[in-house]
Amino acid sequence: MVKKLIVGTFLLFSILPLYAQQLQDKNEIQQVISNLFQGMRDKDQQLIEKSFHSEAVMHTAAQSPDGTKLGSNSVNEFINRVAVTPPETILDERIQDYHIQVDGDIASAWTPYRFYVNDGFSHCGVNSFQFIRIDGQWKITYVIDTRRKDNCN
Repeated sequence: MVKKLIVGTFLLFSILPLYAQQLQDKNEIQQVISNLFQGMRDKDQQLIEKSFHSEAVMHTAAQSPDGTKLGSNSVNEFINRVAVTPPETILDERIQDYHIQVDGDIASAWTPYRFYVNDGFSHCGVNSFQFIRIDGQWKITYVIDTRRKDNCN
């Protein structure tokens, strides 16, 4: 009985640091996503740029009458579009939930969202992010999103 208790205690204390690291990683990744969308709301180009790896790629699964098409733009194009938005226009992407998975120095996040322009609903969808940890910092390497106006429960 004592031997089982000792083994159980040892296992518990060997697993706790791993759990704590996973939780810390998930919190840091969630903060990167939050910073990205705070930068978009504030039109803060530096905050947006800090969220991305220098070689990041952005795509959209765009709906058209001919079916789904793959749209793309660079991070710089995205930053520039946000920067030229009139100051009185607020772009507000509200994340509904975070589903984050981490394995070592890579991670993914699935984030359903609702998008508002000046508090008016525009569209909804899902972002699928891929991350890499470089020099202790999580950076977005890839994002693809969906966009729709209906079925936004």
